[in-house]
Amino acid sequence: MKYVKWIFVVLLISSLTSFVAKDKSTGGLSVGDVAPDFKIESTSNGHAFELTNMKGKYVLLSFWASYDALSRMQNIRLNNALRSASRQVEMVSISFDEYTSIFSETIRKDQIVSPTCFVETKGENSGLFKKYRLNRGFANYLLDENGVIIAKNISATQLSAYLKRG
Repeated sequence: MKYVKWIFVVLLISSLTSFVAKDKSTGGLSVGDVAPDFKIESTSNGHAFELTNMKGKYVLLSFWASYDALSRMQNIRLNNALRSASRQVEMVSISFDEYTSIFSETIRKDQIVSPTCFVETKGENSGLFKKYRLNRGFANYLLDENGVIIAKNISATQLSAYLKRG
């Protein structure tokens, strides 16, 4: 009878821990993938941006939204880290806010000065959101000069360390 109780306890604990996410995936692309090309219009000057025009440069793609506090804070930290970087990395910041006014106010408050900062007003229903498979959360990608993803969901600290190495 004593062993039956312990078997029950072990089974109960193992069944409860099976629901805990062990490796919560954020979806999206993986390191080693080539970043899909995209074209997006600027709300401020109407000029179009194409990722393919960034070939030959290191690029940091940051996907975020003002309503997602974690992605917004990460975007701010990455932007600040690149301001003091000696190595040339272009940041392309894309918000999935559905209203341009919210995006513009957020950029102003967050002091994002990147000339390549865009908003996709179709939000999570946009083709870009689907192309980068961001279905389980926002992400950022560091691309090499050939458009290959060399880091995913990199923190500002990791980015600074990476830039100092390179």
